[in-house]
Amino acid sequence: MKSIVILGTAIIGMSLFASCGDKPSQKKDTTPKVEARQMGGLKIAYYSNDSIKTNFDFFVKEEGSIKKKQKAFEMEVQRRTKAYEAFITKKDAEARGGLLSQNEIAQVQQRAQEMQNQIMQYQQTEGAKIEEEAMKSLESVNKKIEALGKKYCEKHQIDILLMHGEGGQINYINQSMDVTTEFVNFLNENQAQIEKELK
Repeated sequence: MKSIVILGTAIIGMSLFASCGDKPSQKKDTTPKVEARQMGGLKIAYYSNDSIKTNFDFFVKEEGSIKKKQKAFEMEVQRRTKAYEAFITKKDAEARGGLLSQNEIAQVQQRAQEMQNQIMQYQQTEGAKIEEEAMKSLESVNKKIEALGKKYCEKHQIDILLMHGEGGQINYINQSMDVTTEFVNFLNENQAQIEKELK
C-alpha cells in the first residue's frame, strides 16, 4: 500500500513537471520604440579614426617623434643597467679573489645602491617627461582635427561629422556616408595653415 502511494505521488509530480516544461518560451520584442523623424535634409558624414592615425601626415610625424624619444629613453635605461651589472660582476669577482678590504666592499655596496637609485630616478623623471610630451602632442593633433573638421564641414555643407573607430560610440553607420579619404586629404592639404592659426 505504501509503495502504491509513493508511486502515485511520483507519477503526479512527473506529470506536473512535464506540463511545466511544455510551455514554449515567449520571444521578447526587440523592435526599437523610437519614433521616426524627418531629418529635413540633414547631411551626416563620418571618418575612420584608424585612417587618421596612419594617413594624416602631422599625426604620423608627431607619433614618429615620440617613438624616437621613447626608443632613445629605453636604450639609455639599458645602457645604465648594463653598466650597473658590469660594475657588480667586476667587484664581485674582485671580492671573491680577496682583492677588496671590508671597507672597500662597503664602498662598493654603497656605489651599487647609488647606481641603482640613479637608474630608477632616470626612469621616473624621463619617462614622465615623454608621457607628458605624448599627451601634449595628441592634444595638438586633436585641436588640428577639430579646427579642420569644422572648416571641412563648412566647405561641404556637412551638418554632423562623426568619428568612427574600434571602441567608439558608433556601432554601425552606412558606408555611403564615409568621407575618410577626402577628409584625410583635406587635413594634409590644410595642416600648414591650421598650424599657424593654432600657435
